[in-house]
Amino acid sequence: MKKYNLLILAALLLTGVGCENYLEEDTTGLLYGENVLATQDGLESALTGAYKGLGSQWSYGFIHPGAQAAMLGGDDVTTHPASNKADWREFDQFNPSTTNQRSNAVYTGCYKAIQGANNVINNWEKTVGTKATIDIIVGEAHFIRAFSYFWLVRFYGNIPLITAGEYSDELLTVGKSTPQEVYDLIIADLKVAETNLPDAKRDPGRANKGAAKAFLAEVYLTMAGWPLKQTDKYDLAAAKAKEVIDNRALYGFELLPTFAAVFENDPASAGTREAVFQISGFAAGSGTANATYGNTTMPGEEGGWDDMFAELNFFRDFPAGPRKDATFRTEFGLGATKIAWQNSLTKHPYYQKWYIKGNIVTSSISLPTVMMRYPHVLTTYAEAKARGKGGPDQAAYDALNQVRLRGLPAGTKPLAMGSLSAAQFADAVVQERAWEFACERTRWFDLVRLEKVEEANAKKSPDDLQPIKPITKANYWFPLPYTDTSINPNLN
Repeated sequence: MKKYNLLILAALLLTGVGCENYLEEDTTGLLYGENVLATQDGLESALTGAYKGLGSQWSYGFIHPGAQAAMLGGDDVTTHPASNKADWREFDQFNPSTTNQRSNAVYTGCYKAIQGANNVINNWEKTVGTKATIDIIVGEAHFIRAFSYFWLVRFYGNIPLITAGEYSDELLTVGKSTPQEVYDLIIADLKVAETNLPDAKRDPGRANKGAAKAFLAEVYLTMAGWPLKQTDKYDLAAAKAKEVIDNRALYGFELLPTFAAVFENDPASAGTREAVFQISGFAAGSGTANATYGNTTMPGEEGGWDDMFAELNFFRDFPAGPRKDATFRTEFGLGATKIAWQNSLTKHPYYQKWYIKGNIVTSSISLPTVMMRYPHVLTTYAEAKARGKGGPDQAAYDALNQVRLRGLPAGTKPLAMGSLSAAQFADAVVQERAWEFACERTRWFDLVRLEKVEEANAKKSPDDLQPIKPITKANYWFPLPYTDTSINPNLN
């Protein structure tokens, strides 16, 4: 029988990540037997399996650069014009195939996580244990399912909406649900998560109440743009983001004093307080090391793979200051001899953000993949407030200035309240997000929801890869994987 990504459901209760300090669950022997979820330990282990769907080093999830490759249609990242980067180039040139392994890895990982979350959500009521702990486990499961569907609906649009935790023949003929139907479930899940989850994270790699609220704000912001264009959601996004901002200390979030500190990338660190939600990596665990750092973003001159690096005009337009210095690597060479990027083989700057402390050349490291940082919350509030009722207030200016001033030279003046129209202010926030989150899986989604993909790609340097055909809205979503459409005609 052919493999079917959605239908690895029967045997998908995964073992734990084996990652001390991240998800400290010994899952040995806990996932077998018809009554396994009747125990609190069994329910916890099922939750750990759901998290595992988000992080397998080479196969699926987000601790490898697959998700990065799938967003090369933005204007911040490109790839090698030749070499073995065909899967990467397909996205940069707006011609992804149904067999592309980069987006398919995200697809598979998200559905694995969804299956694990469904298993918890559908069975927790029969679990015997401490109610407070069971509520948290259920809240995390709802968060994981919402997070996974949020990625899937933005990548693929009309997708299978699976709420079953076990295999049935009906899944072989499941149809596609509309984005609205998917977002309805996402919102419902995140509301359960923000109710059930504690203020503090149980471990760095887990969600807490603040993370649920932050993602709910981001979901509302996305729904206000393409394709749903429900502009009433801007006010909801602003209100939810403000809840996080006002309670940031309670949730353990902060804007670090310097941008460089955010990307120190010390393998000995479990993460920073700027991370709203991260997927932790662990080099000593089977399949849980993080491969997004090191080789994949280093040039060949340093033993790297040249997978992704900065687009030329994006780099040239990037405002000078400490953020630019910490974002890009412009000289290559791990010894005394240095090569300027203009003289390198690819003739592009690279992203310093993904270098490992000490310039370690490896693809297996104990570092987290941060899926949302606190500046996302600040900029979500600022943009949503500007586009909502009443326009930007002083809190919106303060939020934008916090992010902006950290990245610019000392002495830069803050934007004064009322110095920009509401539309100008919103545009300034979007541009600030481009600089702040360069090569962090954000720019592509901003361009899509604001219908600016065509405009951004029209400004490409002629020395970067170009779209091979005119860009249309059909290019905003990727085709579903052939592994599924070849088996189920209802997914075509």
